[in-house]
Amino acid sequence: MRLFFSDRDDSPFMFLFVLLALFAPGSGHAQQATASNVPQVAKPETVEWVYRIRYGYHDEWWRIFRKYQIAILERQKELGYVKDFELWAPGLHTSEESRWDYRVIITRASHDPPAGQSESEVAKQLFPDQEAFHRDENRRWELTTNHWDLPIHLVDIDAPE
Repeated sequence: MRLFFSDRDDSPFMFLFVLLALFAPGSGHAQQATASNVPQVAKPETVEWVYRIRYGYHDEWWRIFRKYQIAILERQKELGYVKDFELWAPGLHTSEESRWDYRVIITRASHDPPAGQSESEVAKQLFPDQEAFHRDENRRWELTTNHWDLPIHLVDIDAPE
């Protein structure tokens, strides 16, 4: 049984037509064939964590943050997922609506962590007493009045408009 060819003279054209239909731009087969041939290169990502802390609780918040979050970031850096991180605090005061107390700027190797290197996985490795970990982290969040995570990027001021 012949599916693409017949005894007619136009059979090579029919075969060509079927191939073009299968692998034409926009068809799933063409996209799948080209996507599988191109290796995916992980792009570094920079994120900013910003925290505003309840007045009078900065010392307690900082103790918990340093114990857990800094330890997790340091371990992720040792493993290679976090390339670098910096912690910033303001030098002067601002208005209450724009006030922030800490900014953590993190450069990661990619958006998605490799297996075993996510924040929760590293936390389980570093802190086997997960009950204490969650209790302290919940307390830290009680002391946080505002927080956001924001992917950020450098702006190339020399780039054409």
